[in-house]
Amino acid sequence: MNERLCFADPGEAADLAAFLGRLVHYDRAAAVRLQAGGGALGVFGRPPSFDVLAIRTVRLAEPVSVPLDLTASAGELLESVDEAAATAVVPGPVTGPPWTGVLPPRGGWARLAGLPGPERMRAALTAAVAEFRSRDGALPAHHRTRSERDRIGREIWSRTLGDTELPLRALHAAQSLGFLRPVRTPVPAAPAPGAGPVSTAEPVALLASGNWLRLRTPYGSVALRRPGGLGALQVRPV
Repeated sequence: MNERLCFADPGEAADLAAFLGRLVHYDRAAAVRLQAGGGALGVFGRPPSFDVLAIRTVRLAEPVSVPLDLTASAGELLESVDEAAATAVVPGPVTGPPWTGVLPPRGGWARLAGLPGPERMRAALTAAVAEFRSRDGALPAHHRTRSERDRIGREIWSRTLGDTELPLRALHAAQSLGFLRPVRTPVPAAPAPGAGPVSTAEPVALLASGNWLRLRTPYGSVALRRPGGLGALQVRPV
């Protein structure tokens, strides 16, 4: 019998459902890696449009009976979420895509300087979206191909944010996945595998561990590897 998860409150269930819904929006066959131990569940997904790893932490009201670590269908997990009861049923395991075996390191995260404030981050996103639309609209009809539009997108979203190494696509992913929102009060800390602690004093922070970068917010994180090597990968068997 599949394990039933009991979340700390209906808000946790609703946030998980919203996150899963966004993943399924980008990929109807989306898979998620689930890891739970103690009082938190870590949900890892990879929306194809952004080329980042998305991490959502959910607080549990009751610890899982045995440590949980598997890859499952995001859609099936979403269908099992009961927001009113603040529960979900863990679906059966599936054979996941290659990324599910390569997750960020559990520890060793250090904060990096240079991340702009919220207003400048919003301005950077707005400017990037406007530039893409302008350049896309200016393409002659015979050049308005998927490959040309992808080229423009890669050029824009690979630019770095402020004085950091973080590509704009990571910030775009965080916005699109609902991670860049006004902080509700209080936001309790809920550490999860690969996610690190959540801090209300520092709502958004840029962290690094080995060859990984992570943009952390109280509602989730996006992580990606720096160019130039595999770095500190953790290959975890399912």
